Amino acid sequence: MSDSNDTSLSRRQIMGGAGLGLAAVAASLPAAAQTAPGAAPAASDAAAPKPLQDPTTKYPRPPYPRQSQPWPGLAGQMDPVPDHGEKSYKGSGRLAGRRALITGGDSGMGRAAAIAFAREGADVAINYLPAEEPDAREVVALIQAAGRKAVALPGDLRDAAFCRRLVDDAVRQLGGLDILVSNAGRQQSRASIAELSDEDFDATMKTNIYAPFYIIKAALPSLKPGSAIIATTSEQAYDPSPDLYDYAQTKAATMNFVKSLAKQLGPKGIRVNGVAPGPIWTPLQVSGGASEGKVMTFGATAPLGRAGQPAELAGIYVRLAEDDGSYTTGNIYGAGGGQGQP
Repeated sequence: MSDSNDTSLSRRQIMGGAGLGLAAVAASLPAAAQTAPGAAPAASDAAAPKPLQDPTTKYPRPPYPRQSQPWPGLAGQMDPVPDHGEKSYKGSGRLAGRRALITGGDSGMGRAAAIAFAREGADVAINYLPAEEPDAREVVALIQAAGRKAVALPGDLRDAAFCRRLVDDAVRQLGGLDILVSNAGRQQSRASIAELSDEDFDATMKTNIYAPFYIIKAALPSLKPGSAIIATTSEQAYDPSPDLYDYAQTKAATMNFVKSLAKQLGPKGIRVNGVAPGPIWTPLQVSGGASEGKVMTFGATAPLGRAGQPAELAGIYVRLAEDDGSYTTGNIYGAGGGQGQP
């Protein structure tokens, strides 16, 4: 997961700090450099023509290897390893000086957004579960390699007190807050509602619906006019799968809170938008979000014939956070591989 310049970090270098705390890893990383991944390309590079890429063959196509992990899963242990833009995303200062908090920032769309935001000039705080520490270390290293401040805030979003403390810690360590990405989600496949326990249902609701409520409410006093809230919803909000009864309804609720909150906060100059991924290759799928058989064929029915990669959504999060999108609020942006919604 490194660029070819001298200041980039290889995956081996990043993971070599696995036995260290995040503070130790961060301390060992290089400071901002002109050639860091977050730096804008040189004029000669920017002018060079880029060849067209066929989206049907840009990334691996199914069948994928049979695999499973315990919840919540690690991106680094997936086969193939997801692309979050570690090598490909190039910044151009679109978020210079911004301060962002991203839940679920260790992997998936949250990780892609964290990398992109940092390379666009933002300081970034990420939240994740303690079990996701190995993935989180990589993200911290990538943010630091882009020359930006990285803040790691592990904890369980099902705890209301932790959600409020998370916001306080992010605001304190970043020196304020301009962008809030509510991305963390829990997804567990159950063939029948009869197999869904009260405890599982409660955990999904608390992670996907309660936590955004706690976090957004706590963040509002710090969000000034021009700030942005971005929520990750899903194609499941529009076309729910039979085995995702609880998850699908939480994503429909997310879509609707985006539209409602945008109307409420619009007069305050705070924009609220959502991103609706289709079949995207993330740890959600291999840690119980889909059956092993479904994992092997994941994304095969999309017109593009494959699962999407988190990197393919990074630009959407940037667009919804940057000033140039100032008239966009209450909208849901999709990336479904041709499946038509939203």
